[in-house]
Amino acid sequence: MGVEEEEGAINGGEEGPGLAAAPHDRWVLLRPAQGSARPSARYKHAAEVVQDKLYVVGGSRNGRSLSDVQVFDFRTSKWSALLLSPSRDSNQLNLENNAGNQPFPALASHSMVEWRNMLLVVAGNSRASTSNKVSVWFIDLETNSWSAVDTYGKVPMARGGQSVTLVGSRLIMFGGEDNKRRLLSDLHVLDLETMIWEEVKTEKGGPAPRYDHSAAVYAEHYLLIFGGSSHSTCFNDLYLLDLQTLEWSQPDTQGAHITPRSGHAGMMIDEDWYIVGGGDNASGSTDTIVMNASKFVWSVVTSVSVRDPLACEGLTLCSTTVDGEKFLIAFGGYNGKYNNEIFVMKPKPRNFVQPRLFQSPAAAAAAASVKAAYAAITATDEKTKDIVATDDLDVKRAEPGSSSKEMVAEIDALNGEKGELESRLAEVRTENSKLKDKLDVVKLSHNELTKELRSVENQLAAEGSRCQKLESQIAAAHKRLESASSLENELEALQQQISQAEQTMTTSQRRKSGGVWKWVGGSAEVSDNE
Repeated sequence: MGVEEEEGAINGGEEGPGLAAAPHDRWVLLRPAQGSARPSARYKHAAEVVQDKLYVVGGSRNGRSLSDVQVFDFRTSKWSALLLSPSRDSNQLNLENNAGNQPFPALASHSMVEWRNMLLVVAGNSRASTSNKVSVWFIDLETNSWSAVDTYGKVPMARGGQSVTLVGSRLIMFGGEDNKRRLLSDLHVLDLETMIWEEVKTEKGGPAPRYDHSAAVYAEHYLLIFGGSSHSTCFNDLYLLDLQTLEWSQPDTQGAHITPRSGHAGMMIDEDWYIVGGGDNASGSTDTIVMNASKFVWSVVTSVSVRDPLACEGLTLCSTTVDGEKFLIAFGGYNGKYNNEIFVMKPKPRNFVQPRLFQSPAAAAAAASVKAAYAAITATDEKTKDIVATDDLDVKRAEPGSSSKEMVAEIDALNGEKGELESRLAEVRTENSKLKDKLDVVKLSHNELTKELRSVENQLAAEGSRCQKLESQIAAAHKRLESASSLENELEALQQQISQAEQTMTTSQRRKSGGVWKWVGGSAEVSDNE
């Protein structure tokens, strides 16, 4: 059942019971107290619950980044704006931050965690920033002040759409998209005690570069990465990093089939990782899913309609505890229109079948891949035999007494267990049928790709033959050019010989002409003497 604003809503403040009225495993709208103005609708913001208050920082709306800090008090169910002033005694990254009442930077696609009653804001897209390095800000909730913090070491490049998780006093940042829209898959750790960044080199086999994914830490020992996008493709893969050995693994999961998504939000409660929202570049994800982090079992908690505000991208998911009960808090997002509503859900305690110890990534992945369906089928067959044998007993003929009552109770328990096992077996068979259908689709796609590959190979062979013909024609042309060059040399030599011959003839003619004139002149002298 999804979120219906009319029927699935609870009132906060004096008008209603607030979070206490939220049902199990179903999203409901939490209306603020009467007269409380809602903040601007937005997405790609950051949110965190601190001491019964939901803090919403920044975000994006209509292509414009926001710089406000909005606060929702779960005790009064009222919204209010938190007015921040720059901290005077802090180390600012930029000197202009110290001037006047400079507002908190306008940010989108940033990350935020709680640290010592302060909000730690990391990275994000900001048009006002001129730095190509990741920025870090503190929001002090006691003094209502903010400060940009100097960090040291190997500071990562600026980015948005990254994931940030807190492990003790270390902040782990993975992936994202830099200012030039280049996708990242790097891993960096910020020591909050020293404010020193360190780039962590992991073993090969980690996630592909991505942004708008989700991350969580389990047992202070393992980093989980799920989904995300690479501009053209959305992912539904799950990666696990052992924070001690720095080895990546991709464990096999059981349970429900999870569709690809990015821009979703996640929250770890105990060992259950809840994922809500997101999309696949075509439509929003309508299901809220949960994965047991110690058993790698996915299940669908609830679903909403396609046009529901929760079937959106860029929302946030937080958790809070009221009277010993834990609640999930979703806010904001975009699915064709911007959202500024709060939705709450009370998670039902889950008891996943086949418990196992959380081991190393390799052992966990191997264990998950072995026990998918056959264990359930085998267990069902054995239980069914026992139940059938028990059902053959004629309980009605037994004499009344404690043993008969115990037997009836035991049979009822076995029947209940039988129904549960049969339901599990039906789910396994349904999943197997889906996998077979997917395998058929993959085979068909493989055959089509094989045909296309052969066609390309034939085209390449034809092009190769054509290239060989062109090469032989080029070689013949080179030979003709060489013969033409030799003919030019011979022609030049003949021209030189002709030139020399012409010069020789000219010289001879001049000599002959000079002798005649000399003879004529000599004859004249002889006549005069006579």
